[in-house]
Amino acid sequence: MNKIKKYNQKVFEDIKHIDEDGNEYWLARELMPLLEYNKWENFDKVIQKAIVAYRNSSNENSYWFPEVRKPIITGKGKKEFIKDYKLSRYICYLIVQNANPKKKMVALGQTYFAIQTRKQELSEKEYNELTEDEKRLYRRNQARRGNFNLNKIAVKSGVKDLARFHNAGYKGLYNGETADDIFKRKKLRYREDILDNMGSEELADNIFRIAQTDAKLKRDNVDNEYTANSVHYEVGKKVRNTIKELGGTMPEDLPTPKTSLKELE
Repeated sequence: MNKIKKYNQKVFEDIKHIDEDGNEYWLARELMPLLEYNKWENFDKVIQKAIVAYRNSSNENSYWFPEVRKPIITGKGKKEFIKDYKLSRYICYLIVQNANPKKKMVALGQTYFAIQTRKQELSEKEYNELTEDEKRLYRRNQARRGNFNLNKIAVKSGVKDLARFHNAGYKGLYNGETADDIFKRKKLRYREDILDNMGSEELADNIFRIAQTDAKLKRDNVDNEYTANSVHYEVGKKVRNTIKELGGTMPEDLPTPKTSLKELE
């Protein structure tokens, strides 16, 4: 059973896409066989039920799923376009809730999408009730999305060397330490990610740095690599100074968790 659950999570993550704005989505045609549906007509009925459920439960448009046309080559070599949908995680959740629960992958999908959707909707009260490891997982996901968007803004601002750009931010926040210095200080194993080996407080410091750098690059209309790196360094330094003024613990002095988030996941 554990093997099935692991397989279930992996296959749903394997078909996940990320659009140009950093938003994750799934394609209905790729989701259909995973939920053990063989005919599009039958799966489309489930999607239509999810549409009704969505309309009845929300007035928001943020989770809407646009219809798209997917090109295919027929057996005769002719190009045709078939209907497909781009689905957010929440919409996938509604679909599996309306699918046939007797199908094993549907039942497992219900658990998977319910948990993953809920992770993104935590209130402050709920966050405070999480364990430290759960807070780390939540914050790491925020940092991952933040870095994805920051990379796009950095490139638009003229950055060609993203490693140097990110090191500028780390140097400001960590009193001159680069990502490699942090890696060595934490005594991590080969290819381990430093963000996967931070506690929730240290992750929060970095999330603030990432968000403020993103905002300043946009606000100042930065258009060259030198200025972008300088902005990242200065933002990191200001975040560090704020921590100091508030009497907080410097990020390099925060303890490294015993377990990597990759292991926890």
